[in-house]
Amino acid sequence: MAERVAVLLAAGVSSRMNTHMPKVLHEVTGRPMLAYVLDACRSVGVDKIYVVVGFGADQVRERFAEESADIVWVQQPQQKGTAHAVMCCKEHLADFAGQTLVLCGDGPLIRAKTLKTLIEKHEAEHSAVTLATAVLDDPTGYGRIIRDAYGNIQGIVEDSDCTAAQRAVNEVNPSYYLFNNQVLLRALEQVKPDNVKQEYYLTDALSVIIATGHKVVAITAVRPEEAVGVNSRAQLSVASKIMQQRIQQELMEHGVTIVDPDNTWIDARAKIGQDTVIEPFVYIHGAVKIGRDCRIGPFAFLRHGTVIGDDVVLGVFTELKNTTLADGVRARHHSYLGDAVIGRNVNIGAGSITANFDGENVNRTCVGDDCYIGSGAVLVAPLVLQPGANVGAGKVVSQKNVDRLNEEPGQ
Repeated sequence: MAERVAVLLAAGVSSRMNTHMPKVLHEVTGRPMLAYVLDACRSVGVDKIYVVVGFGADQVRERFAEESADIVWVQQPQQKGTAHAVMCCKEHLADFAGQTLVLCGDGPLIRAKTLKTLIEKHEAEHSAVTLATAVLDDPTGYGRIIRDAYGNIQGIVEDSDCTAAQRAVNEVNPSYYLFNNQVLLRALEQVKPDNVKQEYYLTDALSVIIATGHKVVAITAVRPEEAVGVNSRAQLSVASKIMQQRIQQELMEHGVTIVDPDNTWIDARAKIGQDTVIEPFVYIHGAVKIGRDCRIGPFAFLRHGTVIGDDVVLGVFTELKNTTLADGVRARHHSYLGDAVIGRNVNIGAGSITANFDGENVNRTCVGDDCYIGSGAVLVAPLVLQPGANVGAGKVVSQKNVDRLNEEPGQ
């Protein structure tokens, strides 16, 4: 099996996004777009990932600082096109004799399965270049795949350079390339900016490779939704909806009931156990973990860092943030639990909250097993309630109150 690296194009400025943030950092279901492309590359055995950055490069590097062991950051000082971006990696790739994937960092809907198909086709055909294409009802904005009468690829024409006849072609280039690396490097040396935008196109490198007699194969393997690029806020919304459908479909296949998928939002990082029921209008944001046999919602809001055990019931307008609930907890109505650890079989009454922020610090609340928290109670953090404690309705409980009660005879 050949060694394989990837070059991810993540340097561009998106004027249509109207943003001060690098486009690849905009989130789709809670994760930056670039994260999905990195995951797909890692899933197909990529050894090293060269991420070409330009606009907002420091922000991109900072965002992925904790997961960059296999990433080499490559600066593109001026954005002069896709071929120019790959040329910026030349010093890293000069002696590499394996395969080079070239992908766009703003394509979050990429699937590892598609890349696997691309790689298998490349190796079976012994081609110099293999690309995965898509067929779209509306190909506007995409480069068109031009084939001869026998179906052999003759080249790719960018949308802005198409003739009327070429614009009618529905097979498009969503930028999924696999090159034999040394063939790629030689071709890049011959690319010229002979186009409307005066940019160096990677598609022209493909034309050079075809012209020099190397075998180039195009396989129609990209689903239409995978081809969705993100160049505007509207397209970002479309990508998020598609990703949300994927997330919920996978959860349902693994035994989670989602009562109303269209009115439920679940973060890509969330984990949910078998036979848990997600009621309508639930919003799960961040790395949230929910156990088995739970019932969540309706109208529950679970925030990053929350961990929920088995057989937990969270009802209407319950909000959790960075909180751990042990098995059997009940919090059915209008409660807020923030930065808390709640023990087994605890009942949280309607409207009860943890007051976890004192104006300067966020503090923890720890509630032992088998406690009863009455309706409308306020637990003022930092606070530790021992197992079996009973807090009456409407009580404001601080650690000073608890300590004083513990000191009184007979308490």
